[in-house]
Amino acid sequence: MINSVRNTVLSVLNKNNYGYISPSDFNLFAKQAQLDVFEDYFYSYNYYINKENARQSGTENADISKSYAEVIESFSNTFGLIPGVYGYVSNFMSLPQNYYLINKINYYPTKVSDGTVTTVTANRLIDAAATFSTDGVIAGNLVVNNDTGAVAYVIAVVSETELVITVDVFKTITEAYSVSSTVGIREVEKVSQNKIFLLNSSNLTAPNTTYPAYVIGGATDDAIGNTATIYPQTITQPGSVIAEYIRYPKDPKWTYADVPTASGEPLYDPTQVDFQDFELPSTDEPSIVNKILEYAGLSIRELEVIKTASSMEARENVSEK
Repeated sequence: MINSVRNTVLSVLNKNNYGYISPSDFNLFAKQAQLDVFEDYFYSYNYYINKENARQSGTENADISKSYAEVIESFSNTFGLIPGVYGYVSNFMSLPQNYYLINKINYYPTKVSDGTVTTVTANRLIDAAATFSTDGVIAGNLVVNNDTGAVAYVIAVVSETELVITVDVFKTITEAYSVSSTVGIREVEKVSQNKIFLLNSSNLTAPNTTYPAYVIGGATDDAIGNTATIYPQTITQPGSVIAEYIRYPKDPKWTYADVPTASGEPLYDPTQVDFQDFELPSTDEPSIVNKILEYAGLSIRELEVIKTASSMEARENVSEK
């Protein structure tokens, strides 16, 4: 879709001699345009859900909200939060760098097995020192790569030292893993910084392993990234805290070959290693084009481009409604 979008954008700009945008500028505008449209999904979904709750909509609006939900769900991920000790505090856990919003955090209190990978095979967990059967590992148990946060589930126990898992989450030997039971999972409640201070002020209200809580933030080092602070502070076991979250879409990148076309125009080449298409549905192409034209108009200071893009977007919004 990205090449089609770029061709349309250049066609509109060239039609009235508004100017030219380079591939690097296009990629910059494309990233922001995709993010704008991505965030619109959440606003639109909430809008239609509120109408449904207020009984102001029919079945057609229910179908619309469902279609928005399906797109949002396609960006859903699961991640094992990685514990770390920062300063004197041991209950900081690193969140995924690409998270847009956290849907839920769960605590898996019962560890069944852990160790390090000794052999790398697709969709397998192999540890020559493990005793999976003896430990009580069964199908359905949670498996976490404690070095990367990648999550899978056990499909079958092949032997004491080998498991079949749902996702290929181990890429190198010596990666640490944990296997946990999915029985007795506790949802970790999100609270504000002010509320956690109040809760911790009394033994009667303080979070515990039955009713845990978390606060977004706590670490300030850029190398650490986004973090969650988990309470009680005794929850530090790697692979025991799992986040279900919505990720950002990957940054789109229109790539080209080193050899230009006869006209001097860069030659589209999707085989480049850093190529990335838009991740939104193809039905969003007009919206993305309009957004890019708006940014391009601001960049080259052409008011008519902005007006044209805004007018196209307004017509599209009216059509959707």
